[in-house]
Amino acid sequence: MALLVVFAFVAGAGTALSPCVLPVLPIALSAGAAGGRRRPLGIVTGLALSFTFATVALVYVIDALGLPDDLLRTVAIVVLIGFGVALVVPPVAARIEAWLSRLTRRAEPRAGDGFGSGLIVGASLGFVYAPCAGPILAGVITVSASQSFTAGRLTTALAYGLGSATALYALLLAGRRVTRRLSARSGRFQQALGTVMVVLAVLMLLDLDTRFETAIAKDLPSFLVNPTKDIESGGDVKRQLSQLRGRAAQARGGGGRQAAAGSPLPVLGRAPALAGLGRWFNARPLTLAELRAQHRVVLIDFWTYTCINCIRTLPHVTAWDARYRRDGLTVIGVHTPEFPFEKDSSNVAAAVRQNGIHYPVAQDNDYGTWNAFGNQYWPAKYLIDVRGRVRYAHFGEGDYGVTEKAIRSLLAEAGATRLGATTRARAQVPAPGVTTPETYLGAARAQGFANGEIRAGARDYGRAPARLRPDEFAYGGRWTVSDESARAGPRARLAVRFRARRVFLVLGSPGRARSLRVRLDGRAVPARLAGADVRGGRARIGAQRLYRLVDLPRVGRHRLTLEFERGIDGYAFTFG
Repeated sequence: MALLVVFAFVAGAGTALSPCVLPVLPIALSAGAAGGRRRPLGIVTGLALSFTFATVALVYVIDALGLPDDLLRTVAIVVLIGFGVALVVPPVAARIEAWLSRLTRRAEPRAGDGFGSGLIVGASLGFVYAPCAGPILAGVITVSASQSFTAGRLTTALAYGLGSATALYALLLAGRRVTRRLSARSGRFQQALGTVMVVLAVLMLLDLDTRFETAIAKDLPSFLVNPTKDIESGGDVKRQLSQLRGRAAQARGGGGRQAAAGSPLPVLGRAPALAGLGRWFNARPLTLAELRAQHRVVLIDFWTYTCINCIRTLPHVTAWDARYRRDGLTVIGVHTPEFPFEKDSSNVAAAVRQNGIHYPVAQDNDYGTWNAFGNQYWPAKYLIDVRGRVRYAHFGEGDYGVTEKAIRSLLAEAGATRLGATTRARAQVPAPGVTTPETYLGAARAQGFANGEIRAGARDYGRAPARLRPDEFAYGGRWTVSDESARAGPRARLAVRFRARRVFLVLGSPGRARSLRVRLDGRAVPARLAGADVRGGRARIGAQRLYRLVDLPRVGRHRLTLEFERGIDGYAFTFG
């Protein structure tokens, strides 16, 4: 424990010298330049105390109230903008200073000392500084709301805050000497600092600060970013998982069978590092080394937001996160895109919100983590124990009870004793008897089309055939086909003779929403048989996502005809 406290202090000092201090530094320099000789000491003392509170107590408060995970960051940005505007606009600054002077009059033990007013300024800075500390903070004193409060975590957080405060104090003293020389132009100096603060706040709103930190970490030598990367990415786990995938025809691994039987789960190898990830949602960037240090069991869930198989598993994954987070489980959704538009952060953010996902989700646009795990499936789940070893893997839908038993088994190994009852999730399941396979509209993977081989390029397919064989598709009208998608032109049609209960199609309309007419067995699809995205026999196609077009009471054989407004992009059919 003592070594961890020392390391936290050193890491805190390092954080104060890293890019994450940029949002706080202008405020600290501006506030420290004025007032009594002990004002810098008051600022760093207040910062250390409030920072510790922000990183420990507020996490528990936010979780207990069910508030968004990034609330602290949002509050920090708002406070940062407020400070910046106050420095840029002199009348606003004058009013705030007058209010602070009345507030701190009793706090000042001696006139001109400045410690009391600095203490208040530093206390407010701590709340700004906490969300800016980035990956260094996450690696040392991440206090998860799923863990119980202990004096050790409080001590570690306080040591980190003191380390940052010490380094900042040195910066303030140096800055104080510099700013004395600029006293004749102090007004302009403060306005310039205020402008810098507002600009930084805007950059934080755009998440450019986290991208910058990620880029720095990505370009550093691997032994500096993750000393265990070479061990984690060894061939052992890939060999074991390759053997496991050989049994994936039944969508369950050897670990699943042992979990169901209640026996210890096998060790499949060391978990590879989380590699090449981009933007994170609901959390700061995480590493398996950090989570291993926190004694966390980790569930890696590979998914993509237009995959119906993935969507059907999400209620179970979110239920596991809600039930077992406090017992030591960390779920990480690794969003690895199938189509180019799935790389768009705003699309992923919308999917995270719409599916009620509160656990961390990271974009794997370059397939870095996908390839590190040697993964081949959407969805795919990998369970990692507290020692960083893969103990269970599952590919596809189903076997939710087996997967949950595996989660409980690893949590029990880690020391959890009161896990309560198993979860219950209301999730859509594939209808039995479905025979129509998924297919793609792009030339690279199009199968089952009555038009013959689908090639890239613009083409008028004429009228779709009046008769289609079972599970056959047909283009009609003019389409411009690429490898991954097809764009509707004049009189564009799609027809399919399917056997299923539900029909889904990945669609998008660049620029503006467009209309899609849906016909079932030659008639406008009635409301009682329409999917969630169809009203009055028509669908409005806007965002690039999975659209549910037909929702029948039971599996049956039908002909579906779709009439497209020009400009809609189509990607892939799936059936359930």
